[in-house]
Amino acid sequence: MNLRFVWTDGDNKDFSYFYDITEEYYNQIVGGKENRKSFVSHNLSSTIDIVLICYDEDTPIGCVGLRKYSDTDVEVKRLWVEPTYRKKHIALKLMELIEEKAKSIGYIRMILQTREIMESAVKLYEVLGYERIEKYPPYDTLQGAICMAKYI
Repeated sequence: MNLRFVWTDGDNKDFSYFYDITEEYYNQIVGGKENRKSFVSHNLSSTIDIVLICYDEDTPIGCVGLRKYSDTDVEVKRLWVEPTYRKKHIALKLMELIEEKAKSIGYIRMILQTREIMESAVKLYEVLGYERIEKYPPYDTLQGAICMAKYI
């Protein structure tokens, strides 16, 4: 593997590719897009200001994004690593780099929403020091959601 990391934004074509994959994945988890329709507007790729994409040579293999939630909090969005590249610590590296970026901008806390069913994601966040918090809007009414946070 020859990994490289590129900073971009939510309008990047490679991020759009990952966005579509994650949309399909989340729809499968909840039993269809209908069950997520009230949350889709909170996850549009164009609202994700900072994106980090990981490439193996020129092939995009993973991503993670940041979206401002408040003056002190930034939300982690769309952490994804292609299945054939998992278990190689790529998600860990993406998260470490995105945390450094958030801290350099001046954010104090990283927040995120995931689901219990996404066990490997929950485990990764716990390893990185994220702790469960009360659900924050708009996920405070989303059944099966868990919210996590980490002070940086």
